Amino acid sequence: MSRRPKFLIDECLHTSLVKIAHHRQYEAYHVAHLGMGGLKDHELMAKVRAEEFTFVTNNAVDFRRLFRHEAIHPGLVILIPNATPSVQRALFSAALDFIGDRDLVNRVIEVNLRGETSVIREYEFPPESRISRAATPFCRFHLIKEYPHAKDPDNRLSRP
Repeated sequence: MSRRPKFLIDECLHTSLVKIAHHRQYEAYHVAHLGMGGLKDHELMAKVRAEEFTFVTNNAVDFRRLFRHEAIHPGLVILIPNATPSVQRALFSAALDFIGDRDLVNRVIEVNLRGETSVIREYEFPPESRISRAATPFCRFHLIKEYPHAKDPDNRLSRP
């Protein structure tokens, strides 16, 4: 399953995130553009599983619950704060900077705000994954990277 992530963006996030991913040469789709708007979470999860999408959402509680039951999955990206489209774009951009070409199999990438800085955490999920990662030790909820938004030329996070 190791490959460059292919993203499916949840309907709770802005459609402009697709363009951010495409600009960085990622394959990405929005739920609304694929006619999947309004699907129940478990129905959406079936599509994620079948197409091996790395899912991008703001709905952490429900999708952590669904991903917990997946023995192997291509990854989950959670943008923590419920935010405006400009903030979502800044957070997703920070996530893509972090992700690069890394393998997201059975990984969750969480992007949160701490003041004007995005904080990115990566952890294995489900916690006791059946995939061995002996070469890549890490701690659950380990802080990986902080991105100050001063690097953001549009200063997108300081706008309402």
